[in-house]
Amino acid sequence: MKTLPGLVIVAALASLAPAFAQAPRKAVASPAVQQEFDGFIGKFRAALKANDPAAVAAMTKLPYMADASISNAAQFRAKAWPQDFTAKNRACLQRTKPVYDRDGAGNEVYAIACGGSIFTFTKTSAGFQLTDVDIAD
Repeated sequence: MKTLPGLVIVAALASLAPAFAQAPRKAVASPAVQQEFDGFIGKFRAALKANDPAAVAAMTKLPYMADASISNAAQFRAKAWPQDFTAKNRACLQRTKPVYDRDGAGNEVYAIACGGSIFTFTKTSAGFQLTDVDIAD
């Protein structure tokens, strides 16, 4: 009779296992957010194709990467453009599918991984903007 309580506990734990084993749900953008981002990324990619750092800067949260020394389009062109927007990265950004998610603060973001970097676009009060470029893990 001692085995019956043990079997009940094992059965209860086994029934819970699938709940813990399920993969977390993938975040999905609402149709309105997807449409807004599609419009933004189309313009962003056109600016990349035209090799237009001023247009990219206009779609970027400045100061760039919270660096006060990159707080306008001219500084962006001189400092950020050559480092982060190489021809290889521009080509990758034009062809790679963005991935939607929510950041730790609950903001809607899309990310594109290119050349060892992750380019993050965040929905802000001003619409979508390039907000971060991080080193990919």
